[in-house]
Parts: sequence; C-alpha cells; structure tokens
Amino acid sequence: MKNPSNKTCFILFLVISSMVLASCKKLPEGIPSNSTGISPGGNTDSNSGTTDGTGGILAPVETLPKNAPNYLPAFAGQTRVIGLKTAKAFQSTILTSELRAPWGIVSLPDGRFLVTEKAAGRMRIVSPTGTVSAAIMGIPPVNSGNQGGLLGLCIDPQFAANRMVYWVFSENVTGGTTTSVAKGRLANNETSLENVSIIYRASPSSNSSGHYGGRIIFDATGNLLVSIGERLNGNTRQMAQSVTASLGKVIRITTQGEPSPGNPKFTGNGALPELYSMGHRNPQGLALHPFSGDVWLGEFGPRGGDEINRIQAAHNYGWPTITYGLEYSGQPVGAGIQQQVGLEQPVYYWDPVVSPSGMTFYTGDLIPEWKNNLFVACLSGMHLVRLVIENNKVIGEERLLANQNQRFRDLTVGRDGALYTITDQGRLYKIGLNN
Repeated sequence: MKNPSNKTCFILFLVISSMVLASCKKLPEGIPSNSTGISPGGNTDSNSGTTDGTGGILAPVETLPKNAPNYLPAFAGQTRVIGLKTAKAFQSTILTSELRAPWGIVSLPDGRFLVTEKAAGRMRIVSPTGTVSAAIMGIPPVNSGNQGGLLGLCIDPQFAANRMVYWVFSENVTGGTTTSVAKGRLANNETSLENVSIIYRASPSSNSSGHYGGRIIFDATGNLLVSIGERLNGNTRQMAQSVTASLGKVIRITTQGEPSPGNPKFTGNGALPELYSMGHRNPQGLALHPFSGDVWLGEFGPRGGDEINRIQAAHNYGWPTITYGLEYSGQPVGAGIQQQVGLEQPVYYWDPVVSPSGMTFYTGDLIPEWKNNLFVACLSGMHLVRLVIENNKVIGEERLLANQNQRFRDLTVGRDGALYTITDQGRLYKIGLNN
C-alpha cells in the first residue's frame, strides 16, 4: 500500500476528531440518566439547586495525588469514578451543637434520635428540633482513651414493643482493653437503661487504644453484625488473618451474644463460630442494602486504601496481606501487593484517604435521586460521600457539606425522609429540602 497523501491524512484527522468530540458529549457506557440516582443537572454547591450545565456528570471528585501512584485498580471504576451533583435543591440545617463527641446515631420510631457520646460514655435523646436530653444512666464504664469510648449503637427491630438498645464500647479487661457489646432496655421514663448486660467481648484483648471498629446493626434475619478492628499495633495486626481471634473481623451473634445459627464455617483449628468475615483493618461502617439485604462495610486504610466492601459470608478481605495503602512511614505494607487469589477486592477505595466512618443507604422519599445511594460520613475528608451503586459497582461519587469543616462521624435516615448526620465537633445536621 502506498503512503497516504497529506490531504488524505488531514481528512482522516478531521473525521476522527469529530468522532471523539461527539463521544465526549455522551454519558459513559452503563450510566443511565435516571434510575440509579444520576440526574440530568446538578448543583454548583451542595446546598443550592443551581444547574451547572454539565448534565450532572463531572470529573472525579478526587483531584489530589495518590500516595501510591504505582498501585493500579483491579477493575475500572474501583477508584476515582466520575463525579456527580445532586439536581434537586436541598439544604443543611444545624439542629444542635451541644453534643460531646457523638459517635453513633439511630432513628427512634417517634422521629427522635438516640445518640452515643464517645468520650463521656453517655447516651442522649435528641428531638427533631435539636433539643438534647439529659444523659441516660446505667451504661457500663468505657475506656475513652484515643479511639476508645462509647461507640456504635442500634435498636431492636421491635423497639416500639421491647425498648431494647444494643451498643459497642471499649472496655477495660485483663490484658488491656477490648471491643465489647452490651444491651439494655431503655426505661419508660428514658432516664436510664435497665437490665444491662455485656453479651460479647472480642478476643484477645490488647494494650492498644486504637482500631476498635465499633459498628453494630441487625441483619435481615434478626441477628447482630458487629465490626471489630485489628487494634492497630504490630502484635495484633496479623490476627485479622487468624480464625482463632475476633480482631479484624465482622462477627454475627444472637441478641444473647451467642454465635448465630447458620454462620459460615471457617477452616482451621479453633476457628471461632461467631466469625462472619475476616481480613479487615478498622471497620467503622456497616449498612444493609434496603432491597438485597446485602451487608456493606467501610473501613480505614493506612496511608491510602480506605475501602468499601460488600461482605459475603466466610470471605477474606485481605488486610494486611493486600491493600491499596502504604504504611504511615510511606513504606509498603508487607509485600506491597494489591491482589491475591482467595482474597476479596474492595468494591471501591480511596487514595488519599477520606477516613470513612458511619454509613447508611438512603431510603427516604424527599430526594428521589438519592434512593438506595450509599452515604458515608468522612472524618479526615471532612465531608459526606454519596456513592451511586449499580450491580454492586460504584458508578458515581459526590461530596456534600465540604464547606462545613466538620469531621463527620455517623448518619441515619430520619422518619421524615431527611438525612441526619453527627460530627466530632458536636453538631447534628438535618439535610432536607429547601423551604
């Protein structure tokens, strides 16, 4: 074949250029314009309804350089997915700033909220208008050093009838501290918890004051799922890969604290019967998908490598064998690998970190485009993350309330369909429609 003429090359260039420009105007393949929460239009900021003219599809929200630029994702969309903007106008309102280091929040049937205060080891009830109750008495002592204290909580699905509350806290025990689970009945006068008992203690204990994990939720079968960290130090980190320890695990127990019937069988001598999944670092987020009932978990990476995982029974999520993060020193973790046969990949990860804490799926009706989206409270990121998920993959990310300069710790959907979130600095926000 003869070499093409300059004229022919120029014509080819124009054709190819026009094709590229046309393709740039289309939505990415597999991204519908409505049913998954991606809307045709967006906000210039998270509190307004002004259209930005981009069709709601933006560049990835993360623009900072990676800590580990040579670590490549295992599949497309595993990190730095396209950015989104909510189309419907909404606003955030600070209901109160009087909480002391709140850590967990749950909606009560009457529209109020039950909140734990980490350092003080107290629970309080907050009204929908922000009135904070006196401290609820009867909670066992907590060790509030560093990351410890009164942590996550949930209420019984039959709370309206039995008033049972379940919570996680860091407890002083022989050998140091541990992640413990307790339960009690909220008294009719709401001044105390009655018949309190500690139903589970993670093993082994540690003299570390970090990585307790600490979220607790009911699963679709009425059993409790509890996230437990690997306690941070070098002596306990590898226990995330040991079936004889409950550190670095999600456990599944009954309301009596016993291993749940139907739990998976882990191989290995002495495998604990309460184990549900393993290979976690410091998991502080647990949420059930509202339709599938699947368990989703968020966990802190080290320097990079924060993860969102879809938890399957008996699966191993890799820490510390594989990770997309580095040691705080900047050195690789272990062998510095990100994939290994038999170890699960995160559905999504961040580098640099956002420090994902509590999370929930949006089940309200106020903002339809948020339906079934996963919302994550971020500490070092100082914003809320909205993740749009389709077929168990993240297809869009938005960051909300980044202008508030708050460390967001947990969130819940209120009975009114609004989103409520608490911050380390003591605020409770309501996120709802513009009036």
